[in-house]
Amino acid sequence: MNRFFSGLIYALGLAIGVLAFAYPFLQSEIVQGTQVEATAEFPLSTPLLTMILLGVCLMALLVEMQGEAASAKVAAALGMMVAVASVLRFVETAIPGPGGFTPIFVPVILAGYVFGARFGFLMGVFTLLVSALITGGVGPWLPYQMFVAAWVGFSAGWLPHPAQPRAELTMLVLFAILWGFLYGFLTNLYFWPFLSIESQMSWEPGAGFLSGFQRYLAFYAATSFLWDVIRAAGNAALVLVLGLPTVRALLRFRNRFQFQLHTAGGEGRAG
Repeated sequence: MNRFFSGLIYALGLAIGVLAFAYPFLQSEIVQGTQVEATAEFPLSTPLLTMILLGVCLMALLVEMQGEAASAKVAAALGMMVAVASVLRFVETAIPGPGGFTPIFVPVILAGYVFGARFGFLMGVFTLLVSALITGGVGPWLPYQMFVAAWVGFSAGWLPHPAQPRAELTMLVLFAILWGFLYGFLTNLYFWPFLSIESQMSWEPGAGFLSGFQRYLAFYAATSFLWDVIRAAGNAALVLVLGLPTVRALLRFRNRFQFQLHTAGGEGRAG
């Protein structure tokens, strides 16, 4: 039952995130169909969106910790790994890298890959939140960054685990490159409708979904693509150098959570 409710909570978080990012295109489609005047104003403010996401994550964490003997250790591991990743964000702020390069997403990817999708979701959300508080990076972009980081960790948990190290490394590198581009592609949606530019790249109420998407593709290619190339290359380089050793270390760390439950009849069950 706990697993069922946990799944519902994560599904709710994913649905809210999809709605937040798709809103510019959905609004254009609605306006086109109703012929009413529209603005880029989003019905959910940044503080409200942040509180909703945090509420979802806290509910998920509470449900996760019910009825599992290893849950306290998993929560402690989550806190420790969030702290480590947040320090990387602090170092990045003190010594900025080129373009969109940041080391913060590789720990989220590897944690989700080793500990699973739900762990990766929480890791992504709390890493971006804590690192933003540490570095002063709190702003209207934060909930959107938190959503995308959550999706990074969540999707990493669904990756297969090849037996061959070379195949595993190749998969992780390609995955890191993919999210290097997707992170910029998605997070730019939060401010695109608010830009006061008159061109074929600007958001236009009533343009319709397809036209709006084409406009956004042009906007992304002109403003962020090269920036994200550097992020994707940085992700790939970090995974190439640190990926497999970190995965092996995390696997050994995860195995410490294994335990035995002994029933009255003397039978044991791994947990």
